[in-house]
Amino acid sequence: MPSLDAATIRADFPIFERTINGKPIHFLDSAASSQKPTGVLDAMDEFARHHYANVHRGAYTLSLEATTEFERCRAAVARFIGSPHIEEVILTRGATTALNQVAAGWGGEHLSHGDRVLLTTFEHHANLIPWQMAAKRTGARLDFVPFTPDYLFDIEVFEEKLASDVKVVAVTGMSNVLGTLPPLTEIVDRAHSVGAIVVVDGAQLVPHLGVDVAGLGADFVAVSGHKMLGPTGIGFLWGRMERLEEMEPFEGGGEMIADVQLESATWAPIPHRFEAGTPAIIEAVGLTAAIEYLEALGMDAIAAHDAELTAYALERLGDIPELTVYGPTDLEQRGGVISFTLGDAHPHDLATILDSEGVSVRAGHHCAKPLARALGVPATARASFYVYNTTADVDALIDGLAVAADIFSPSRAV
Repeated sequence: MPSLDAATIRADFPIFERTINGKPIHFLDSAASSQKPTGVLDAMDEFARHHYANVHRGAYTLSLEATTEFERCRAAVARFIGSPHIEEVILTRGATTALNQVAAGWGGEHLSHGDRVLLTTFEHHANLIPWQMAAKRTGARLDFVPFTPDYLFDIEVFEEKLASDVKVVAVTGMSNVLGTLPPLTEIVDRAHSVGAIVVVDGAQLVPHLGVDVAGLGADFVAVSGHKMLGPTGIGFLWGRMERLEEMEPFEGGGEMIADVQLESATWAPIPHRFEAGTPAIIEAVGLTAAIEYLEALGMDAIAAHDAELTAYALERLGDIPELTVYGPTDLEQRGGVISFTLGDAHPHDLATILDSEGVSVRAGHHCAKPLARALGVPATARASFYVYNTTADVDALIDGLAVAADIFSPSRAV
């Protein structure tokens, strides 16, 4: 399987020209937000300087150019994820907005008292809280599939919990804490067998492993642009057309209407009925450029690169005394996210020490507090990889952890 020349790719990212504390930046927090290549930054700058106007609302040249670029983003997303219909792509503010749209717009119409929404205990808050809100409004209740002792999706419990009262299965495509890759195709097939729809939080999955929505068979997939080399403030919801037709708009206002009377309105065709107000136009241009950059690298090569770095990192982390890694050991069932603790050191202290060494990692509950409780820890430190990372970044992480271990060594206690 092809891999990447990450050292060469790194030159495409201006941020790596900086140093921090006199040291090169070893950025290991792409699971929170990825860095941006020059091509993305230049595309947004060129559009903002020479082509900007509002979209869909003008017959003049600038507006027509802006509309063309905005709709080019929709087409790029459809191509990237294998959507059979461009109209199935809704451009949103990000995965969180997309998941709220589904929970409110579909869940609000189709959930009722006694129905169940089946989730996992390792969902990001963005795929948990919207369903809590929907359950509160509709009288539905939430149920959960745990992870196994080796941090995998518990398919046996999932099968036990599946029944005709399950109307929604909402699941991450890849855990942003454990790196776990749930068996999505199997989940989709079994959920559909009892009449449930499947909602996939693809924020971590799609930027690293890609997705073929037509082959996957899920009903909705939500993704954030800023985790796939694009800007913040833009993402997308893909929905199967028959499901989108069953869904009510999440927001009301301009653009999403066909006609408005003083006391009633009719909706615009899909997808525009789900895109109220002025969209993130400049950001859409950036997302198009990010998609084109990823396509040029190749998603198979990106996945292979992630796997190589993850394997290397797990091997090296395994040599550090008192370090605990949370997540599957089987590389076939995990992505490039590694959460860990070091003895009794608080993860925030670890992150601070690592930053002094030029290493950027995330520390906290990673917007997955129920998972942290299930792990029995208040927080973890997390390293995550992407196309611009090299083994030198992993080596810097290991060296920084050695510094931290020395600081927290009992022999240094006063």
